[in-house]
Amino acid sequence: MGILTAPLFKAYRRMLPPMSDTEREALEAGTVGWEGQLFSGHPDWQSLLDQPAPHLTPEEQQFLDHEVNEACRLVDDWQVTQQDFDLSPDTWKYLKSHGFLGLILPKRYGGKGFSAYAHSEIITRLSTRSSALAVTVMVPNSLGPGELLLHYGTEAQKNHYLPRLARGEEIPAFALTSPWAGSDAAAIPDSGVVCRGLWQGQEVLGMRVTWDKRYITLAPVCTLLGLAFRLYDPDGLLGPTKDLGITCALVPHNHPGVAVGRRHFPLNAMFMNGPTRGEEVFMPLDFIIGGAAMAGQGWRMLMESLAAGRSISLPSSNTGMAQLTARAVGAYARVRSQFGMPIGRFEGVEEALTRIGAYTYLMDALRTFAAAAVDQGQKPAVLSAIAKYHVTERARRVVNDGMDVIGGKGICLGPANFLGRAYQQIPIGITVEGANILTRSLIIFGQGAIRCHPFLLREMNAARDPNPATGLKAFDAALMGHIAYTVKNGLRALWMGLTGSHFVPVPEVAPQTRRYYQQLTRYSAAFAFLSDISLLVLGGGLKRREKLSARLGDILSQMVLVSAALKRFEDEGRPEADLPLLHWAVWDAIYQAQQAFEGVFANYPVRWVAWLLRHLLFPWGYPYVVPSDDVGHEVAQLLITPSLTRDRLTACCHLPANAEEPVGALEWALSATLEAEGVEARMREAQKAGRFGVDPRANVRDMAEAALAAGVITPTEHALLQRRNQLRDRVIRVDDFENLYTAARHC
Repeated sequence: MGILTAPLFKAYRRMLPPMSDTEREALEAGTVGWEGQLFSGHPDWQSLLDQPAPHLTPEEQQFLDHEVNEACRLVDDWQVTQQDFDLSPDTWKYLKSHGFLGLILPKRYGGKGFSAYAHSEIITRLSTRSSALAVTVMVPNSLGPGELLLHYGTEAQKNHYLPRLARGEEIPAFALTSPWAGSDAAAIPDSGVVCRGLWQGQEVLGMRVTWDKRYITLAPVCTLLGLAFRLYDPDGLLGPTKDLGITCALVPHNHPGVAVGRRHFPLNAMFMNGPTRGEEVFMPLDFIIGGAAMAGQGWRMLMESLAAGRSISLPSSNTGMAQLTARAVGAYARVRSQFGMPIGRFEGVEEALTRIGAYTYLMDALRTFAAAAVDQGQKPAVLSAIAKYHVTERARRVVNDGMDVIGGKGICLGPANFLGRAYQQIPIGITVEGANILTRSLIIFGQGAIRCHPFLLREMNAARDPNPATGLKAFDAALMGHIAYTVKNGLRALWMGLTGSHFVPVPEVAPQTRRYYQQLTRYSAAFAFLSDISLLVLGGGLKRREKLSARLGDILSQMVLVSAALKRFEDEGRPEADLPLLHWAVWDAIYQAQQAFEGVFANYPVRWVAWLLRHLLFPWGYPYVVPSDDVGHEVAQLLITPSLTRDRLTACCHLPANAEEPVGALEWALSATLEAEGVEARMREAQKAGRFGVDPRANVRDMAEAALAAGVITPTEHALLQRRNQLRDRVIRVDDFENLYTAARHC
């Protein structure tokens, strides 16, 4: 076999682009989970269904119900964002003293030892109250000093810092992003040089480090700065290697030469965020996380640890925004009336409510799916990228739709506006932890193809083997497997396309969802075959064709989203009342996957190959059209009607009991509106029948007075209508400010 493949092996070695250590570590970081099954073309659905449903321990549930709700109660977001520009001292004290900054730290260090799922639930709920509150808790429990110390720190570092972090005595920040690197984090210009210097009165081996960082969350108030920089050893003090590579160190904020304290102003989100700088700052090698032995290992450390934090932070915080939108905007659409009926019953508004409800269901399913993967011991690099991108993008659409529904209520900022700050701050999630454009066009398929494909990485490693003989042998084995894999997926995709996938066996699932499993199996085979042919035809050029790569990533992502939604439905006991949410979300995701397939075919650079692929994979055309308006109507009604389904959809929302608060007022007003609807309908029928009249110049409220006078409604019913009107007034009220008016008057 080697005689036949040797020329191909040589050509492959020449064709393969050079890869730096940092690129290789980034590609190989993390683990592969369900996304690898979808890339196989033959997903094992039973293995997905057998994964245990995530749950909270009694201790975690107690913390969520009490400490988390109390933290939410302490925060007035308008006060934070408009007047104090920070959480109150009482809130900071509460977060520190009740362990919010050590959720993920083991109990032996004084932390809570909570699961990733509990961490996600906590961040989701805090995000329904205040972004400053959520981010302040989120960052110490995500990628940063705590997590890096846990995995890589020396015992001395762990024993000193972790208890202090758990108790809130240390506020951590992690400084990675540099002005001239941005998303290309591996190219950070910040540098250090190994040298000798004075430390605590003695000459020691250390580093002289210069850095200029920005966008660093908690940097203005941190007491412990995690710092990433490139370390050089020009004098060979540590060994023969001159360029040691990216290194991570822990630096006290008051260490001589460290500059922190200044703030950025990220779209009125008042979490602490700012720059940090230092020039020729000497620090001992003991500051390196893991000690001198870990010098130059920072990029590997970051890549291995990134997946867990990225699986939780932004998926959770943005799902919180979506749940708040679904709960509050749904209530508003029932309370607010126009032309004699709730605005939520107008089809145009229903369309927005449908997206809000179905996308929130899908986002929450993916958030939970990603957190569960972390709890199962995975470091899901590709899944975390999918979750980060698609949850934040859907949050953008959900909040925009919410703003459209509430109209003028949403565009006037003030204490009564429950959605305006979320609308302002949506771009933050789109930008941080890997900009969405880059994540979609380069990461999801680029990293996914190499990590999830069963043979591609093996072929690449064989080609890079410095020993041609062993490399050729490994290449032969991988190549033969690759060929069989491609042919099998092509034949399976054609067969399932011709038969409509009706003969695909699936596990015992809800009968209403069986076809989704069959169709997704078909799409998995089609995607796997399309990916292989694209890699064969375009080779390394596929990396430069970012639009094609992005569309291939979209197909994989939509399949992951559908999988997460189906898993959620099974885990929750197949609640039939939730089916409209599931159906609309799944249909929409599969339809978007089809659009991505078509985008690849329509823009394929080799036209005859595109024609063959389209007719091979979809011989009868695409099976899914846009989701049904009838199902969309059912989804919209779920948002404007109290039910167990609505409660499950918005389970993480913090719901104030106080009717003076905007979200609390909506809850009270919705209840009063439902109680009053029957009375109001009877009153209007009586008016039409001529049982009482109303002066045309009278306010619409005067109808109740006339109906009471005519004996159409009872005093109790009249009081009910008055109570409803008072609450409705509070809900639709927008804020105005004397000081702004006064300033304008003097212009």
